[in-house]
This record gives sequence, structure tokens and C-alpha cells, in this order.
Amino acid sequence: KSRVKAKGQIRLAASILTVVEGCLVVGALLSMVVPQLLVSIYSVVEQMQSMENFSEQLQRLINDLLQSNPILEHNVMQAYEGAVSQLSDFVSGFVLPQMVSVVSGFMSTVTAVKDFLIGMIIVIYVLCSKDLFCAQAKKLTYSLLPVKKANIVVDNLRFTHRIFGGFISGKLLDSLIIGIICFVALSVMKLPYPMLIAVIIGVTNIIPFFGPFIGVVPSALLVLMADFQQPIRCLYFIIFILILQQFDGNILGPKILGDSTGLSAFWVMFAILVFGGVFGFVGMLVGVPLFAVFYALVSGLVNRSLRSKNLSEKTADYYGLGSIDPITLEPRPIPEEQPADAPKEEKKPES
Repeated sequence: KSRVKAKGQIRLAASILTVVEGCLVVGALLSMVVPQLLVSIYSVVEQMQSMENFSEQLQRLINDLLQSNPILEHNVMQAYEGAVSQLSDFVSGFVLPQMVSVVSGFMSTVTAVKDFLIGMIIVIYVLCSKDLFCAQAKKLTYSLLPVKKANIVVDNLRFTHRIFGGFISGKLLDSLIIGIICFVALSVMKLPYPMLIAVIIGVTNIIPFFGPFIGVVPSALLVLMADFQQPIRCLYFIIFILILQQFDGNILGPKILGDSTGLSAFWVMFAILVFGGVFGFVGMLVGVPLFAVFYALVSGLVNRSLRSKNLSEKTADYYGLGSIDPITLEPRPIPEEQPADAPKEEKKPES
């Protein structure tokens, strides 16, 4: 009987269905990933604890090999003991606490069911009122600013939404696909901890440019620690990750993301370094789209200023430009520099 009421009821049902579907998908993924992830973490902890037995065996082997040369044996054993001490300090002081904190952090999330439910309720309210919030924001903008400036604000906010939404959702999908490919490949290659390494590679792949390098280092150490007697497996793993990242950077990433930011490689690296240094991991994630919005705003201002002066907006037209004639606006090339030993022309006195 009432189209407005029916539309509101349909939006509420669609929002609830969206939230339920998202929870089911996330729950299914966690039910598949978390058990194997915990098994991998416990295996790594046990492997680190068994390193002491391995160090004792290696020490006896070195003693047997160097019995005929006491001086060399003393020097080698001194260097070996120092290396083992540093490695033990690193494992006991950094790696084990980090893994224990990961497990305890996961267990603490189980006790946060109440906060999760409240968050889901808020999400449903926001989804139902999304169009209302947008309309109210536009109404406020047009009431405070002239129409021309308000149009510019609305267009810029719409552009920001498109950049952030496209980049973050595309990057998450790209990282999920890379993680799945990594898990399948490691399982086929029979390398250790496939689920744990796939999660590390997938999560760090969210960070542009530096993500693959951040993820490959701890993953390679895990493969190496799993079996010190076969370091060639670690080399195979590094080669596979390099091939996977080339596939992601040249084929998969451009297909999913396209040129969503419009930034060159230098500005991408600049944005990650600056925002990552200020805001940490979150800055490394949102720094690229945020800088892309800032870059587009500055470019728009520059182009508008050039149009007002009847000058070219193409960057290619400024290569090799020496100056511009202020009257005819014709470009002048860069003057050639004369050799140092060339005779200088005498300036004629002005009449």
C-alpha cells in the first residue's frame, strides 16, 4: 500500500541478508584456515624448541671433525657458540613471544562476541540509512557553499569514494587469490607450513610494492627452519614466490585493479614510505589511495590554472622547454651552452 514503507522494508531485508551472507563466508573461511594455521604455529614452536638438540648434535659433529687441530677447534667452537647464543636469544626473545601473542590474541577474540553483535547491528543500520546520510551531507554542502563550489566538493568526494573503494576491495580480492594460489602450490610442492605461509604471503601482499618483500623473508625462514639439511627447498620457495609476484604484478593485479590510482611507481613508493612511517601498517595500506586523491586534486588545480593562462596541460609539451614567450605564448627551447673556451661576444652599448 505504501511504496516508501515497502522500499524501506526491502532495504532492511537486503541489508540483513548481506550481513548474514558475509558472516557465513567469513565463518567458513575461518573454519578452514584457523585449525591448519594453529597446527602450523604449534609445529613451528616445537621445531624451535627442538633446535637445542640439533645444536648439541652439531657441536659433537664439529668436535669429532676438529680433534686433530685444537687451535682451529677452539676458534670454530667459539664462533659457533656465539652464533647459537644470538639465535637462541632471538628465538626466545622475539619469535616465541610473537607467536604466543598471536595465539592469545585469537583466543581473546572469542570473548568479544558481544562487541561483534553490536557491530553487526550498527552495520545493518548504516546500510539501511546510507542513502539518507548521503542526501543529508549533500543538503548540508549546498546550504553552506555556492552551487559551483558545492558541485566541486561533491565531485571530489565521489572521486575519493571511487578511488578508495576500487583500490581496497580490488587489493583484498587480489591478495585472497594470491594466498589461495600460494597454498595450493606449496601443498603440491610438499613444502612445510603451507597454510601459515599462504596467510603470511596473502596478508603482506595487501601492501603495494613492499608487501612481497616483507612476506617472503619470514616465510623463507620458516621453510629453512623446518629442515636445515635441505636448504635447497628454501631456494625453491624463493624462486616460486618471485614467479608468483611477477604473475601478480604483470597479469593478475592489472586485471583486477587496472590503473585505479593513476600514480607512477615512484609516487606509489613515496606514499607507502611516508604514510607507513607516520601511521604504521594502516598507513601503508591506505597511503596509496589517499595520496592518489591528493595528487588528483593538485593536478586539477594546476590544470585549471594553466587553462586560465591559455597554456598547454600536457606534460609532454614541457620536455625541453626553456621558456615561454609572454606575448605570443610560443615555447622557446633550452639555449645551448657555449664551451668554456669559446670567445665571448662583446656587448654593444645600448643606444
